[in-house]
Amino acid sequence: MNGKVYLVGAGPGDPELLTVRALRLLETADVVLHDDLVPDAIVALASKRALVTSVGKRCGRPRITQAGIHALMIDSSRRGLMVVRLKSGDPMVFGRAAEELNALREAAIEVEVVAGVSAMFAAAAAMQVPMTDRRTASKLILIAGQHAADKSTPPPLWSGTLPEDATLAIYMPGRDFTALARELRSAGVAGDIAVVAVSKAATPEQRVDGVRLSELETLQAGAAPLLVLVGRAMECVLVGEGQQVIEELSAVAEGLHG
Repeated sequence: MNGKVYLVGAGPGDPELLTVRALRLLETADVVLHDDLVPDAIVALASKRALVTSVGKRCGRPRITQAGIHALMIDSSRRGLMVVRLKSGDPMVFGRAAEELNALREAAIEVEVVAGVSAMFAAAAAMQVPMTDRRTASKLILIAGQHAADKSTPPPLWSGTLPEDATLAIYMPGRDFTALARELRSAGVAGDIAVVAVSKAATPEQRVDGVRLSELETLQAGAAPLLVLVGRAMECVLVGEGQQVIEELSAVAEGLHG
């Protein structure tokens, strides 16, 4: 009999933000295939008898191809094993879930998706800064700053004019903030709009940096995973309302690391 594959969201990195379902699956899995961005503290929760393998891709240098990941899931399942494909954040948000689901369905492998806390929601909660605010932002837009490798000419982040009353969450924004600023300005984003970069959201190492769009080229952001948030709803981070929370988070992180 075939086993089963679970596409499981590991959340932003804090083990406390795992769902109960995710934890139970990790504790009973035969095989765990995890992204590089999933921290050791979460990987360590896997069953001691499980075969645990990192299949992550970092900085454009894949340890294994996407086709190779598909083959591992399918082969393990056909051996009757229960497989957890552990993904950072939520599997269905910029996590190549479509490709993996297609491969599993074509191979007639039973699959289940287990939701996780995405970086945007984790960052909002940790900073205590809502992504929407009825006074300034009634829309929320999620986009990816990186595209599939087979696209020789990547499309712009956004076609047309971005709504004034939107918060834009940019996953995997890269480090070319000059190009990002140019794209945002070409989409009609005003120069005085707040831009906030959140590094390692909702973990002890979280770092928050904010500037105006007009100053984005000067932004010195923290390490990956990185999320960039753009919009009027982020204004409080720049003007100080959110600064106390950010400083408290920094103090907690320093305490945890000695």
